[in-house]
Amino acid sequence: MNLRKNDMVEVITGEERGRRGKILRFVRAKKTKKTRAIVDGVNLAKKHQRTRGADKPGGIIDLPNPVDVSNLALLCPKCGKKSRIRREAHDNRRVRVCRTCDEIID
Repeated sequence: MNLRKNDMVEVITGEERGRRGKILRFVRAKKTKKTRAIVDGVNLAKKHQRTRGADKPGGIIDLPNPVDVSNLALLCPKCGKKSRIRREAHDNRRVRVCRTCDEIID
């Protein structure tokens, strides 16, 4: 997989197309074994939460739902465009390289 935690991504298909955000974490489905990512500010769902004591008030909160990894495109931190990546050996380690601007992402 070409994506990692804290990468900036853009949704390329579906209802949330064009939205951008940072990957918070990955979720793997047990039955289908598909990897999904939870992206900050994308695919939000409303949840009605009960009061959980004096310090946690109740109300309607927005929770991010997972998005399939195949619907996400990595945003290059250098050029800011959606880009595909390639793997190269650099200083005896494998790094991700942007295909559009040839800059190292890692």
